[in-house]
Amino acid sequence: MKTLYLDIFSGISGDMFIGAMLDLGVDFAAMETELQKLGVDGYELRSTRKSKSFIEGVKFDVQLDGDEAEHCHSHDSGNEHSHAHSHAPEPEPEQHSHEHSHAHSHSHDSGEHDHGDGGSRNHAQIRELIDASALSDWVKEKAKAVFFRVAVAEGKVHGLPVESVHFHEVGAVDSIVDIVGGCICLEILGKPRVLSAPVTEGTGFVMCAHGRFPVPTMATLEILGARGVPVNQCDEPHELVTPTGAAILAEFVEEFGLMTGVAARQVGYGLGTRDNHTRPNVLRAVLGESTNAGAASLDWEIDRIAVLETNLDDVSPEVLGHFVESALAAGALDVFHTAIQMKKNRPGIQMTVLCSEGDADRFSEALLRETSAFGVRRTVAERRKLRREHLTVNVTGGEVDVKIGRLNEAVVQIAPEYDSCADLARASGQPLKDIYQAAIEAARSGG
Repeated sequence: MKTLYLDIFSGISGDMFIGAMLDLGVDFAAMETELQKLGVDGYELRSTRKSKSFIEGVKFDVQLDGDEAEHCHSHDSGNEHSHAHSHAPEPEPEQHSHEHSHAHSHSHDSGEHDHGDGGSRNHAQIRELIDASALSDWVKEKAKAVFFRVAVAEGKVHGLPVESVHFHEVGAVDSIVDIVGGCICLEILGKPRVLSAPVTEGTGFVMCAHGRFPVPTMATLEILGARGVPVNQCDEPHELVTPTGAAILAEFVEEFGLMTGVAARQVGYGLGTRDNHTRPNVLRAVLGESTNAGAASLDWEIDRIAVLETNLDDVSPEVLGHFVESALAAGALDVFHTAIQMKKNRPGIQMTVLCSEGDADRFSEALLRETSAFGVRRTVAERRKLRREHLTVNVTGGEVDVKIGRLNEAVVQIAPEYDSCADLARASGQPLKDIYQAAIEAARSGG
């Protein structure tokens, strides 16, 4: 199975992660084209081959409009990382080989050029920005999930509900690009299984909106702690893991530990800016095939979803039906209710909503507002999914859309789409079951 191992011996940030992905072979122009689907302007992207401690890799930067040429975003551009968007000079201006840049000239959002407040956006605005884009469904889901992790952490630190959190760092254009760009890179790589070395953080202090604060920062600790990821400190007197980097790890990494059973096919290096005292300031990414037995030998897709549940014994069938329809229309992955026996032997139902982690609060609120629920239970579950593809097959009387599920390249599921079959049944007068069977046979024979 294709596996990406992140060797984070010197930490991780959003820009270092993208740099490592570019060094692994992600096409810069393809990533940039996808990022333009966000409809965000006010920045240029830079991808430059450089060396750090005699290790060659890719230095990725987001340069904001209005900054001087060398003033690029970087997580580690000084001895104290600023979580309030100070754009410090690039200390290696002499190396500019293989540099790409693109000037975004969209004019729909004049506010993008004013980042004096860190380009502040709240979580709801960021989610709306992603939802309104033309990005793939997978990138949208993952980008929202990464932002949600940061929003939860910031909300806990400040005592605010998630939707009201205004980000100090990740609400700005550069960090939106880092998070969404990182998700795009993983999709371009084929959505590999992601593993990581144990988290290594530095020591010392950073300057943030709260003043001078010790490393690890509050948000980084909250993000990793919520996922149950241990943090190990080393003697490097700088911040090594940024909140953005922590959220990427928390969302994508299945396991943290030493590299085992990974046959390296490619190795990429994402470069930081600072010259560290005790270790090269690079993120090493290893892309290869996992040789571990069991799950690692299967090429299924793995993701995490939120499971929302509530028990109801005093709600009408009409309300239940309306909620199921409205939640599905609002983007829930699945909605269903199950007959249960409640306390005092009363019959009731359990309403269940499956959704992305980033949408969990939104659907929890909907359950509380639109049903008789007084509380909602929420858990996070891992899913194993067949790799899917969609095709259109020809059958007698017309065409039908079919979903194919593959495991290790073998077709194990064929599912004609109901709406497509029903439309053809109404138009042609054929029995629905005959159209289903014809579509399955056509898919098996290659369309």
